[in-house]
Amino acid sequence: MALGLQGVNWQTASNRQAHHTDRFYGQDLIVRRGQPFHMSVTLSRGLSSGGSVTFTVSTGPYPSESAKTKAVFPLSNGTSSSGWGAQLVSNRNNVLNISILSPANAPIGRYTLNMQISSQGSDSMLKLGTFILLFNPWLQADGVFMSNHAEREEYVQEDAGIIFVGSTNRIGMIGWNYGQFEEGILNICLSVLDNSLNFRRDPATDVAHRNDPKYIGRVLSAMINANDDNGVISGNWSGSYTGGRDPRNWNGSVEILKEWQRSGFRPVRYGQCWVFAGTLNTVLRCLGIPSRVITNFNSAHDTDRNLSVDVYYDPLGRPVEKGSDSVWNFHVWNEAWFVRPDLGPSYNGWQVLDATPQERSQGVFQCGPASVIAIREGNVDWDFDMPFIFAEVNADRITWIYESNGALKKNSSDTHSVGKYISTKAVGSNSRVDVTEKYKYPEGSSQERQVFEKALRKLKPRASFSATSASSLARDEPEPSISGRFKVAGVLAVGKEVNLILILKNLTSDAKTVTVNMTAWTIVYNGTLVHEVWKDSVTKSLNPEEEIEHPVKITYAQYEKYLKADNMIRATAVCQVTDEPEVVVERDVILDNPTLTLEVLDEARVQKPVNVQMLFSNPLDEPVKDCVLMVEGSGLLLGSLKIDVPALRPKERSRVRFEILPTRSGTKQLLANFSCNKFPAIKAMLSVDVAE
Repeated sequence: MALGLQGVNWQTASNRQAHHTDRFYGQDLIVRRGQPFHMSVTLSRGLSSGGSVTFTVSTGPYPSESAKTKAVFPLSNGTSSSGWGAQLVSNRNNVLNISILSPANAPIGRYTLNMQISSQGSDSMLKLGTFILLFNPWLQADGVFMSNHAEREEYVQEDAGIIFVGSTNRIGMIGWNYGQFEEGILNICLSVLDNSLNFRRDPATDVAHRNDPKYIGRVLSAMINANDDNGVISGNWSGSYTGGRDPRNWNGSVEILKEWQRSGFRPVRYGQCWVFAGTLNTVLRCLGIPSRVITNFNSAHDTDRNLSVDVYYDPLGRPVEKGSDSVWNFHVWNEAWFVRPDLGPSYNGWQVLDATPQERSQGVFQCGPASVIAIREGNVDWDFDMPFIFAEVNADRITWIYESNGALKKNSSDTHSVGKYISTKAVGSNSRVDVTEKYKYPEGSSQERQVFEKALRKLKPRASFSATSASSLARDEPEPSISGRFKVAGVLAVGKEVNLILILKNLTSDAKTVTVNMTAWTIVYNGTLVHEVWKDSVTKSLNPEEEIEHPVKITYAQYEKYLKADNMIRATAVCQVTDEPEVVVERDVILDNPTLTLEVLDEARVQKPVNVQMLFSNPLDEPVKDCVLMVEGSGLLLGSLKIDVPALRPKERSRVRFEILPTRSGTKQLLANFSCNKFPAIKAMLSVDVAE
């Protein structure tokens, strides 16, 4: 009679510990490629000496041996060569203890494992079940191998982090809950791959390519945004977020990924760059690709591949939105760690992936992977999307002014304001690490300009250089006779008057008369103009080499209705001395929100409820209403908490208590977002040490 299957023990706990997948919630067997896992199979009777056992693993809807999405291999006593293999560890009392080894370059994903036994003239086909195979950064033979233990812990295993935001003169940080191990997230990450355009067009080929981190990274950069496909997040930079959530309100990726799945894979509204990057980071770490989040301040968005970004003003000093080039106060993308056999070993390591939909690549909104080392060397003709990323950190900024007769006149070029303070979270702490020198040679060094010229030559082989590079253009421009800058006076806080000082200096030994046209606009961080909130025109006389100060006051009443969650105001002054080129002075200021304080009221222990208190004081002379507190934190509470907070009278202080239930020991990050009608997104985070 045929052999029957009495039971399978996947030895999940010990396998998951050995494979560094023990942090995942849920009962699945999750293993990493290139490393053996152990299981035992109990049969209805013993295996006779002449019997043979064969295993079949398969993944995807059309498994095939030629595509390496299916493998058939015997149970042997020795170890196999490079492919899949099964080794008999012991055979006692109908129980086979087996060790199964996958190749270090196997496609990742969900696998089915079957076993075929030929014994005493009869064949039995036994379905053993499924397991999930991930990338293995602990294994040297895997293309995602990362040798440093502390870096691996941070870039694969850390499920909370910091994203830098703000502007060059005011770098801020927000916490983000990556939550890659939370219940259901791994399955959603596999669904992201199964919803891609590539999978829908040709599933067999797509699954076969899932052995390659370069391929998976590129597919994910397309899938995290909703353009072109059933992607995860819908972007919105308009300043109006009706029909969705203000991008500043999210605390992490878990809520976003779960909402995408719950809705039947409809795009979640809305995201901006750090939301795309935070979510991509979750999926990369979840699948086992080491990754981190990078912020570039003064990030250029060059749409026409000429390595320069054009900005325009009208004669009254108002910024003009013309053309699609722009400089974002900050932009956030990801780096993922893997080898680049297509470029050569010197370009292994960090690769840029950017899921924010800015430009199409091969017809789809996707970006990367681009080797950081290749960006620094100016190899803009290499794969993938190098010209765009090179420009983000290197473009020259050209200022144009419309004359009163409507003619457009080039005003000035700036070769060093773009690509500043490129930042990421430190390994093992919340400090900021500056990685600018990984992306470019020091500003003003000969190498830096050589690389820029090399990149221009590759992009515009027929252009004559004397005309294109901003450094040569600078030589034709007459030196301005005055200089100007905005200085901040006093505190910058929502609800308070904004006080700036325009400082004008006469650089010559002749008296000068200056006409100054000034405006202030509320903006979104990427430079989208929301509304003009203030304007003024003055004429000033400057004695030789004199410096004067002109105060600028913008009241809360003027900006209150138009300020977005970005809390950004752009002040500009176009300064005109007769018969000389205008001098454009611009300053973006960020207003501080009132403080939101979180405090833990008891000692935090695993599986013991803990009380947390939120404190908030309304700083305004008017009431605030529609107050909601959202709380999230992997290992501290399952899912997220939404608490309606009563309206607050002017200057009133609010105290809200809520309970969390830690599920993991160690230092965990609790994140809160408080929103109301006057403050769209106030953030707080707290590190909580949880005892066993």
